[in-house]
Amino acid sequence: MANKKEQRRRTIRFRIRNKISGTEQRPRLSVYRSNKGIYCQLIDDIQGRTLAQANSQEKNVDTKVNKSEQAKQVGKLIAERGKALNIEKVIFDRGGYLYHGRVKALADAARESGLNF
Repeated sequence: MANKKEQRRRTIRFRIRNKISGTEQRPRLSVYRSNKGIYCQLIDDIQGRTLAQANSQEKNVDTKVNKSEQAKQVGKLIAERGKALNIEKVIFDRGGYLYHGRVKALADAARESGLNF
């Protein structure tokens, strides 16, 4: 069961990645969700480098709140770091996860903090 679920997510992820690509002016906001945390990166696919990253394991994120609240804090962090690099527009890559729960909380917080999807 777990293998089928992971295979399905991988297939969806590849389908998404075939359609989107990040540039330096409009990087890809990639999201990875694990059982313990949530991670995101601003990626320039043309040069193949990460411009900024944020995750729920950092000191700035309160680990005593639930995972959705942590995702909101990570979304705010990545938006602040993107703005520091003069990045306002991004392409959202949900990484094969459903746009629901923690992934949606991160995206909404990033939008509220100034990133345009």
